Amino acid sequence: MKLIIQIPCFNEENTLPQVIRDLPTSIPGIDKIEYLVIDDGSADRTSEVAEELGVHHILKLGSNRGLAYAFSSGLNYALEHGADIVVNTDGDNQYLGFDIPKLVKPIIEGKSDLIVGSRNIKGHQEFSLTKKIFQLLGSWTLRKISKTEVKDAPSGFRAFSREVCLRLFIYSKFSYTMETLIQAGNSNLRVDSVEIGVNPKTRESRLFGNIFEHIYKSGFTIVSMFLLYRPGMFFFWAGNFFNLIALVLGARYFYLIFMTENVDAERTYIPSLILLSITAFWGVLSYLLGVLGEIMKSMRKLNEEINYNQRKFLTKKYDNTSNTTK
Repeated sequence: MKLIIQIPCFNEENTLPQVIRDLPTSIPGIDKIEYLVIDDGSADRTSEVAEELGVHHILKLGSNRGLAYAFSSGLNYALEHGADIVVNTDGDNQYLGFDIPKLVKPIIEGKSDLIVGSRNIKGHQEFSLTKKIFQLLGSWTLRKISKTEVKDAPSGFRAFSREVCLRLFIYSKFSYTMETLIQAGNSNLRVDSVEIGVNPKTRESRLFGNIFEHIYKSGFTIVSMFLLYRPGMFFFWAGNFFNLIALVLGARYFYLIFMTENVDAERTYIPSLILLSITAFWGVLSYLLGVLGEIMKSMRKLNEEINYNQRKFLTKKYDNTSNTTK
């Protein structure tokens, strides 16, 4: 069984040596461990440092494409090079490399397909109270959408079986952490988490400048993923919201017409009737968008299944070629 540990990097020449030093060289149940550094257009010596450290694979993207693209490119590269398990960790040395055996153990034992390393959010000394609240709230929301029980949804310290790698298709440009959970959960893959430790912070996050930007980007991503993976439910509740307003306005209008003596009611409450019509229109339109969204979702799933089979064929072809070479 082959494990590839991938490290997406953007200007990580200072922290990369410690990350590599902490990575395991042997794990029970794993025959071969290799490291993969994904250089996401770094302007410093990240690639050169990786070479000096003896990293097995260095994937240079040429320009800064973003974390989600770097992560996805790393998965594809790992599959092409025969990985049975892929572990993703950060180049800023946030996560403990010593926890990787704990992370991959459930996959080796065949109990799980995707393992997320869960930090102790409540006890995290470097997280402000506001960040803790939003981290916990975001993880709760993701659990509901993804149908999983992962405690720390934003954690990027993860282990993926080959089956998960074959089935993941990243559409988000901000971060892969939310989308991979939603995809895995909605694909009936076995998703679990294990408790992990963290190192002291070495730098500020590059994904967002402040907590408000983080909330905006995370919220936008969650809504986008909800629309992409569960459009029927999203538009069903949106339609219910608009139709409830229309129902209240309609009941109010008929009450004033038939239960009061206001002779000018029809003329006085015309604006309410207009608003009733608008909300009822949006309610019906939401239901229709939900139906259309479910049709598009089915088409996307069909395309993903085709891409999954293509990936599977290519990885088998690689495995056969490698065995022949040996």
